[in-house]
Amino acid sequence: MASTTTTTSQFILDHLGGPENIRQMSHCATRLRFQLDDVSKVDDKALDSDPKVLGTVPQGDHGYQVVMGGSVANYYQELLRLPGMEHFGDSTGGGPKRDASGKKQYEGVRGRYDWVDYAFEFLSDTFRPILWALLGASLIITLLVLADTFGLQDFRADMADQPDTYVFMHAMWRSVFYFLPIMVGATAARKLGANEWVGAAIAAAFLTPEFLALGEAGDTVQVFGLPMVLNGYAGQVFPPLIAAIGLFWVEKLLKWIIPEAVQMVFVPFFSLLIMIPATGFLLGPFGIGIGNGISDLLYAVNDFSPFILAIIVPMLYPFLVPLGLHWPLNAIMIQNINTLGYDFIQGPMGAWNFACFGVVTGVLIISLREHNKQMRQVSMGGMLAGLLGGISEPSLYGVLLRFKKTYLRLLPGCFAGGVVMGIFDVKASAFVFTSLLTIPAMDPMPGYAIGLAVAFFTSFFLVVFFDYRGVEEKKQVLADLAEAREAEALEADGTADDTADDAAEADAAPAAATAAAPAAATATDSDAATEEREFSLTAPLEGTAVALSEIPDPMFAGERLGKGIAIIPSGDTVFAPADGKVLTVQKSGHAVGLALDNGVQLLVHIGIDTVEMAGKGFEVLVEKKQRVTRGTPLIKFDRATIEEAGFNPITPVLITNTRKFESVTGLPTQAATVNTKVIDLVRKAPVAAE
Repeated sequence: MASTTTTTSQFILDHLGGPENIRQMSHCATRLRFQLDDVSKVDDKALDSDPKVLGTVPQGDHGYQVVMGGSVANYYQELLRLPGMEHFGDSTGGGPKRDASGKKQYEGVRGRYDWVDYAFEFLSDTFRPILWALLGASLIITLLVLADTFGLQDFRADMADQPDTYVFMHAMWRSVFYFLPIMVGATAARKLGANEWVGAAIAAAFLTPEFLALGEAGDTVQVFGLPMVLNGYAGQVFPPLIAAIGLFWVEKLLKWIIPEAVQMVFVPFFSLLIMIPATGFLLGPFGIGIGNGISDLLYAVNDFSPFILAIIVPMLYPFLVPLGLHWPLNAIMIQNINTLGYDFIQGPMGAWNFACFGVVTGVLIISLREHNKQMRQVSMGGMLAGLLGGISEPSLYGVLLRFKKTYLRLLPGCFAGGVVMGIFDVKASAFVFTSLLTIPAMDPMPGYAIGLAVAFFTSFFLVVFFDYRGVEEKKQVLADLAEAREAEALEADGTADDTADDAAEADAAPAAATAAAPAAATATDSDAATEEREFSLTAPLEGTAVALSEIPDPMFAGERLGKGIAIIPSGDTVFAPADGKVLTVQKSGHAVGLALDNGVQLLVHIGIDTVEMAGKGFEVLVEKKQRVTRGTPLIKFDRATIEEAGFNPITPVLITNTRKFESVTGLPTQAATVNTKVIDLVRKAPVAAE
């Protein structure tokens, strides 16, 4: 039997238009990322209806993201195993694809996408593979900062003055940040379709002992008879990004000039021969200049008023992160740590993160109160990923971008937390992800902790007291929960009654066994003959029969509660379409469930969201467990009253035990009476005895 992960992965692939519609596939901490040939083939409604999918985000003309939360890697790996997706898992899966003629199709910089969309997608997909290493290194930094806090070692002391154990621990996190240009060079080149290892080698050249021996940053040396200004490239991100773009164009030119038979040798040779000097003389200093320019601008604002910057940063982040525009700021944070020894962005940024986590924690409290299993799972995952890992995407895509009122609850927390950060002038002593575990990396630590608490609880209490949904959104959610509970109750009642019937038959069996034995074969043959495999149900009320997809409710339209038909009523009475008994009937009169003698469990739900009418306009004519025959009146209702109350009277007629049948087919027709067949059913074929 296929696992839930496999089933969900296949569901996602099918509703993205299949393997043939996918150009590229990757994933980040929470999102599956796709480049599609035709975004119009995506079924957004179906994807959003799956409880495993936290949200969907179209990006530009061809980009599409499916938010899966912390288990995204499992879904990514499962997608790679599906037919037609295997090639995305090879070493070139992130690079260019080939068309039917075998010609390479390069993405992005050729203008296939809107350049702004692609620029930020380029940044996001460059940093995405490095995210795990950055997160791991940030927690190692936190351990060392804690050791500094408790007087075990001086975090910023010269390595020559530190014990060997702490020197080694510093090497653990420096391995990520010092060699970050190599990682960025590789991932950026791969994103563009250039050779990732050549991209890494270009950046690595400027971290070698030989290059470092040329002199200090700012010195000028003669290389090839030309003056080269030296720079410190450790921890830099903009130089390798720009070098990767240059490599893309150089590789493309070389592949056009050099015969294919010898490209493997001469393309990387000339690429290194051209790009390393070009980076040293031009692209590297230009990249450092860009980083310094952005940093200087932010530093000027901070120098003018740290208080103002501390408010601006958390108020901007809720709008930057959904668009992927926060990655340049992350690069600046790393650069600030390397050049200034501290960073003034991360502290205020924590106010946005913890306001976000406050919102989802409030949603968790409300979902527990409402017994909303789906939102409980989403909010729980977002809260834990945020508070312990500093990852905001599960909260953002699982909650914040799905409901109207969330930003009205989020922004006050961002503002209040930013004010506190500004008062204490919080700075980061190391690049870390803002979580409960990394509080010691901020200075002053108590001021930062207070700022986080203010941001968190401001948004938390706003959600708990004023909800996170608009009136209509809340009404829809509560109606969906009510429908789900009705379906569960119907299923439970049917199961309980079936169990009771089975028990009664078991008790009677011993007494009747002897008398029944001679006729056993005849009885079995008779049952098989009288129980037709194919049969139909007639309409339980008069009106116009239409497909379930026409119901303006995703639970019914998506056949989440079972297959069947919908009837736009013209009459005022629901009748039993066949003999059976009443499994459940709502006190409000808006729904009735039947266990028919032919094995069908039937739900007739009069109108959409009519549970909120509290019985007004409905008259219940039967009671639970009552035997009924075909044509027995079950419920009378007043359509005019339903419509005056603002509800749609369209009535779903559902087979709630659909899975027990081989097929259930609704028969839409122009008009239906109680004698009109509206649903065809086929029983599952009996398993042949061996």
